[in-house]
Amino acid sequence: MRTVLMVAEKPSLAQSISKILSKGNCTSRKGLNGACSVHEYTGSFQGQTVRFKMTSVCGHVMSLDFIGKYNNWDKVDPAELFSKAPTEKKEATPKLNMVKFLQVEARGCDYVVLWLDCDKEGENICFEVLDAIQPVMNKGSVRERSVYRAKFSSITDTDIWNAMNCLGEPNRNEALSVDARQELDLRIGCAFTRFQTKYFQGKYGNLDSSLISFGPCQTPTLGFCVERHDKIQSFKPETYWILQAKVFKGKDSPLTLDWNRVRVFDREVGQMFVNLAKTSREAQVQSVSKKEKTKQRPQALNTVEMLRVASSALGMGPQHTMQIAERLYTQGYISYPRTETTHYPENFDLKGTLKQQTNNPIWADEVKALLSTGLNRPRKGTDAGDHPPITPMRAASEGELGSDGWRLYEYITRHFIATVSQDCKYLQTTIDFSIGTETFSCSGKTLISPGYTAVMPWQGIPLEESLPDCECGDTFTVDEIKLVEKQTSPPDYLTEAELITLMEKHGIGTDASIPVHINNICQRNYVTIENGRKLKPTNLGIVLVHGYYKIDAELVLPTIRSAVEKQLNLIALGKANYQQVLQHALDIFKRKFHYFVDSITSMDELMEVSFSPIAATGKPLSRCGKCHRFMKYIQAKPSRLHCSHCDETYSLPQNGAIKLYKELRCPLDDFELVLWTSGARGKSYPLCPYCFSNPPFRDMKKGMGCNECTHPSCQHSLNSLGIGQCVECDSGVLVLDPTSGPKWRMACNKCNVVVHFFEHAHRVQVAQESCDACDASLVAVDFNKTRTPLPAGETQHTGCVFCDPIFQDLVELKHATMRHFMHRGGGARRGGRGRGRGRRGNPKKPKDKMAALAAYFV
Repeated sequence: MRTVLMVAEKPSLAQSISKILSKGNCTSRKGLNGACSVHEYTGSFQGQTVRFKMTSVCGHVMSLDFIGKYNNWDKVDPAELFSKAPTEKKEATPKLNMVKFLQVEARGCDYVVLWLDCDKEGENICFEVLDAIQPVMNKGSVRERSVYRAKFSSITDTDIWNAMNCLGEPNRNEALSVDARQELDLRIGCAFTRFQTKYFQGKYGNLDSSLISFGPCQTPTLGFCVERHDKIQSFKPETYWILQAKVFKGKDSPLTLDWNRVRVFDREVGQMFVNLAKTSREAQVQSVSKKEKTKQRPQALNTVEMLRVASSALGMGPQHTMQIAERLYTQGYISYPRTETTHYPENFDLKGTLKQQTNNPIWADEVKALLSTGLNRPRKGTDAGDHPPITPMRAASEGELGSDGWRLYEYITRHFIATVSQDCKYLQTTIDFSIGTETFSCSGKTLISPGYTAVMPWQGIPLEESLPDCECGDTFTVDEIKLVEKQTSPPDYLTEAELITLMEKHGIGTDASIPVHINNICQRNYVTIENGRKLKPTNLGIVLVHGYYKIDAELVLPTIRSAVEKQLNLIALGKANYQQVLQHALDIFKRKFHYFVDSITSMDELMEVSFSPIAATGKPLSRCGKCHRFMKYIQAKPSRLHCSHCDETYSLPQNGAIKLYKELRCPLDDFELVLWTSGARGKSYPLCPYCFSNPPFRDMKKGMGCNECTHPSCQHSLNSLGIGQCVECDSGVLVLDPTSGPKWRMACNKCNVVVHFFEHAHRVQVAQESCDACDASLVAVDFNKTRTPLPAGETQHTGCVFCDPIFQDLVELKHATMRHFMHRGGGARRGGRGRGRGRRGNPKKPKDKMAALAAYFV
């Protein structure tokens, strides 16, 4: 029997699709990477009985990066990144072992059906999967086809079976357009980011951003926000005057009239018009017009409109919205949430989709009325050729989806119902008056038929006080006429919804990447999100954009990136050559980069005005090992130490607190040690500022503290304080934290495992000897007489924390509380080591004790 491997983009999708195709008759097992499951069943494929294996990836299998040596910021000229630096595909998430997992499952398979998301990124992942599995699949005859692509837009029985019965091929051109975008963003972004980060962080101490990043899409996105800020700052209010008239008829309430001249900017002229109007005490009706008007129902919903409404009406950021939308999609509640299309295909089952909503009490009446009277044909929209508009695929309740999930689902459902509803109709009445020589008017709206606004009430016609019945020639009594002084007001800061509109209009990013770019400028501290989800640029964001304008405006204007996006789309359509587009864009940005480097002083002049020199920032903390003067601790991101006498800056671990470590010094360079801690419930370890940036031994890398230092005799090193291999990760070593008493603990120097032990002990030390059973270092514990938990009132004991039965109840495994993932300067880490002295290679992982520790897991 032949075997068909099927691969989806997420584990939850694989489960849903296999359940539909197997009609619930499949067996499931965990894959070797623990993250992806494999669902197996027997069925029919291409006219033969086969065994199906359905599994998934977790997004991209591979990511693009420079080869190792070009990731060293200190040794590589950023200009080399445009052409000289080779790139390679690396596993996107190495710990998932995705390539190995796919190869294990693909070995012996005859066919593959790719169920990746049906967009350009999905096509790119198709070829990442094929590159991994094709070498190990069975080789069929030359003419026999073995690769198939399923195209679907929702997780419903009908859509999945239609996709299975109409299999196509993956689109190489769309995959290549993604490859081109990835390489452009990597080379351009890294070159500019490395140069300006090193240049400015070496000069200024209060930038408060760990990375001064540049991105071909990110920077124009920031440019829109700063452009609005500049308009606000340069705005000069002007005083103007309007005539305000109030009239009444009989006992009716007074009407406030609008002046037909609108406003004047000269007070004396305004006073003249008041005097002319006051010559009459009556207002004569010149005309009464009544027009029936229509407010059109919305077009079908695409991604950009969903993001706009979620931000402006639901108060949800674009990235959060997309995460929720993807979850609703994978659970089968809505169709695919990434689409540019606002037009339903002719064969779309509008009636069947609407029928699913008849039991929801919130909109059941409107839905039943539509089904009985007939659906209105949706407005013609744009067909981008990708996916149908975003549509609810099955009924749901708030209890099923949770708060934010329900709010987004409710909007999507209301929007869909509105698209097949009637337009809203209302009567607009306008009455024109003359008072003396001046003309005025007032208008009002009366609802005729609510149409779609019954389900989208926020777009409804507001209730207004009805206008009095009158005819041409009628007269009203003038209650008052006065001159009112007002001022023009500046525009407000851009909202996320307005920014999304600008990005779409200028072709910056795609429906999938727009949320990412907006999130990036927030994460980099270039803008802050204010009330009403308004985006206010920070000093850093403003100075950067103004600096780009001074040097080369095209770096921040949307024009050049928009042109590149058009070229990338041509690759996807097979109308442009991948290599030619890539090389042309890189050549343009390479020339711009060289000019930017030569002109950086123009931006630096702006930086000097807004930020403090690094020597004038921070507080004295620890002594430099070279000049023995105090170095200043700069707390603003990225936190670091600066010696103004030597004019040297030293990196520190991020996202934690730094303090002096007992005025102890490193035996190698005489720098005072500092202590990094993530908090009372987290990890802490000492480090030498010099060694952290300049590893002293070959087996060490940048960003390693004393808990990873292989110095053979230093009392703070791994060799002196390491106890044994981590009970969870393969490469880490559990290291005693000598500062943790009396709540003693040892912590893994790689992952966030923390082992609490020997609470209230007077002293805990790592002994020279090692355990015969597991090769871990023995620990010597000294308790006070009054608080000793040792048997028979003993106060001292030396044993193995993993194997010694006396220690068994005194050890507790936890996970450290981290503020964020630790950003440590050196990238990949070396493998786990025991303490060097007297070690027989790496210590064994204490498997028996691991089970015992797991029992205490919190």
